[in-house]
Amino acid sequence: MTRVIHTGDTHVGYRQYHSPERRADFLAAFQQVVDDAVADDVDAVVHAGDLFHDRRPGLADLQGTVAALRRLADADIPFLGVVGNHEGKRDGQWLDLFEDLGLAVRLGREPYRLGDAALYGLDYVPKSRRAELDHKFEPSDAAHDLLVTHGLFEPFAHAEWDTADLLDRSTVDFDALLLGDNHEPGIRTVADTWVTYPGSTERCSATEREDRGYNIVTLDDDVDITRRGLDATREFVFVDVELAPGEGVERVRSRVLEHDLTDAVVIVSVDGDGEPFAPAAIEEAATEAGALIARVTDRRDVEEERSVDVSFADPDEAVRERVRDLGLSTAARDVDETVRAGDVADSNVREAVKRRVEEIAEDSAAFDTAEDGEDDETGDEARRDDDDDDDDEKTAERDDDDDGDHPAAEDSDAPAAEDQASMEEYL
Repeated sequence: MTRVIHTGDTHVGYRQYHSPERRADFLAAFQQVVDDAVADDVDAVVHAGDLFHDRRPGLADLQGTVAALRRLADADIPFLGVVGNHEGKRDGQWLDLFEDLGLAVRLGREPYRLGDAALYGLDYVPKSRRAELDHKFEPSDAAHDLLVTHGLFEPFAHAEWDTADLLDRSTVDFDALLLGDNHEPGIRTVADTWVTYPGSTERCSATEREDRGYNIVTLDDDVDITRRGLDATREFVFVDVELAPGEGVERVRSRVLEHDLTDAVVIVSVDGDGEPFAPAAIEEAATEAGALIARVTDRRDVEEERSVDVSFADPDEAVRERVRDLGLSTAARDVDETVRAGDVADSNVREAVKRRVEEIAEDSAAFDTAEDGEDDETGDEARRDDDDDDDDEKTAERDDDDDGDHPAAEDSDAPAAEDQASMEEYL
């Protein structure tokens, strides 16, 4: 019998709501997965992509991740993974560095044997490259063959992959697809093959209301998939208020304060026919009651204000949101970020842009518009309802497209992504 933890979308390094506490939460959730794996003595941890939130994780996030992977290695539990769209880079991947350090295995076309199972990997593949995707995998003599990959697959919400077609064209008859990218958990069957998402380990947007967790996949005579919750995640308090005529801010405030808000992220949604009110008043009341973060959405005004709503608390994010809405190519967004980067002196902007364009010139797919290529948030508009989502980076297929990943500008406090040799020496 072989038993593995199937996780993904850990998004380590995500500074959600611009909060350092939320950034720490994402690392803590990943660390709990590792702690559970060691405590349960599973045979492997299988990660289905988006280990990091972006392609340039900060040093503290790298240190925390390496420490967690070393705990697994010390317990003789392999960490098996693929590259997701958030963390993918044009050159070598972070997963490659961890593999060089003996802390991880990047799954690919050849089977990785684990007991009576063989595991394969397929990194995130952009839409523009799926038509030419090679479906050849080396066969195995294992009792069970599993494919780990990252993308939005049928029959789940926001699907853009034809799962039946992928299974039919693949040269290996897979017993299960262990997926990442969709942040909501789920288990289905397609053509007698198990297809499952573990969901994200922390809530990446206010739409993700279900408790966070991961899958336990047991391989014996059959494939058995169960789900286990995480208790290290940040508490989210969701308050939905329907205002009757004449009701307003006091009704919303009283509903919010019915809950224990201590250290929680509070998400308030307002509908109905009541009086208009200032969301800031509710957010202030919630934080005074102990909430870490409070956000109020008055859905009665969403459609009317969508085209003119600008948050002057974070004008840079307002510009980013508008740029995303324009559907520009990854290259265009990258240049935009370079021009507006606060760490580039005005006199050096021209040279910085020139260098950036030269870096991405070889990647023709980087110049696809969002309509031709990918949406900023992997096809799920619900993941962009918060005011702090970053642009996604696209990862090409490992075997054929390592030179074609889509770059994007990220945190200014992160180490240079290409300086992996120095990072390896440090680690």
